[in-house]
Amino acid sequence: MAAAKKSAKADVKTDEPDRLAGFAAPREVAKVFGHEGPAQEFMDALASGRLHHGWLLTGPEGVGKATLAYALARRLLAQNHAERGGDPDDPGAPLFVQIAGKAHPNLLVLTRTYNPKTKRFMQWISVDEVRRLRGFLGATAAESGWRVVIVDRADELNQSAANALLKALEEPPPNTVFLLLANAEGRLPATIRSRCRSLRLSPLEMAPLRQAVEQGLALSDRDASPDALETALSLSEGSVRLALELATGEGIGLYRDILSAFAGLPALDGVWLHSEADRLSSPANVERFELFFALLLGLMERLIRHAATGHGASNDEEAAIAARLLSSSNLKAWAEAWEAITKSKAEVLGLNLDRGLLLVESFGRLQALASKAAA
Repeated sequence: MAAAKKSAKADVKTDEPDRLAGFAAPREVAKVFGHEGPAQEFMDALASGRLHHGWLLTGPEGVGKATLAYALARRLLAQNHAERGGDPDDPGAPLFVQIAGKAHPNLLVLTRTYNPKTKRFMQWISVDEVRRLRGFLGATAAESGWRVVIVDRADELNQSAANALLKALEEPPPNTVFLLLANAEGRLPATIRSRCRSLRLSPLEMAPLRQAVEQGLALSDRDASPDALETALSLSEGSVRLALELATGEGIGLYRDILSAFAGLPALDGVWLHSEADRLSSPANVERFELFFALLLGLMERLIRHAATGHGASNDEEAAIAARLLSSSNLKAWAEAWEAITKSKAEVLGLNLDRGLLLVESFGRLQALASKAAA
């Protein structure tokens, strides 16, 4: 495990775009917790000798799509003659070390690239990135047997990149498997979706979620207090990524701030709102922006579920807010607000719009809903 811990300290500014700072990358994680059904479906297809060439792994952010994709890649590449006889999940095995170090010649990963001029990652996977497929697929395989292409994430392909990938999916070379990851399957062209078998990953249940979070903390030499860990697990909605963000750093404090703002609705603390908006607007705070809105949207979802079913709140404070602000008469309006904020968040990130303005507008929308409830 020592090698994985050391690599977790890599320069994440120019490493994977979606990597959680300070934590091991999915390629460095040996154990997949949960998702037994999708994993078994893939392995059954492999054992049958009729493995489809395209697989689409979908599900909410942070539930383990990339971790599972690398595990499946290890199992495929372990079939190659040079890799037989070892445990593909042994962090000390040559196969694991090569993949964790991005050095395996039969594995290509396509993702958003870092722009040193702007010091930011590209908003989309570019066609130039996908064109790396030509050299990878056109060259004689460095090792006989399987080759694997991971696209992380396929719902971040721009139109030209999607068209270039489609050509490869239409005429795949023998023994080549594409593993496409997507948070939002609907953003993929139907032509790409139709050429892939789908593996749908659900939010993790509490037991595998706890195991995955404890593994993430251990791999990265991070600690979380028992109270912080329990709170993080209860708020994470089955997402390992969100649980890790909450269990360490400022995550729980940020949740408390958001909960306090909801408790005060329709009144708003303008000083806090604009101070937070200024923080989220900073180019250095993209991760905080994503965490903030993951918490905001997660809270809204739990309030809606609690108001509709009587269950879903994570604590008594959330239950009290749901009882005060939501009712059968405005559930639809709250659901529409959730959808609108979710869509606006994606647009802000995709088009590099003002992140702070989205925060102000979102709470303005919530304030209007709360004012109607109080009338």
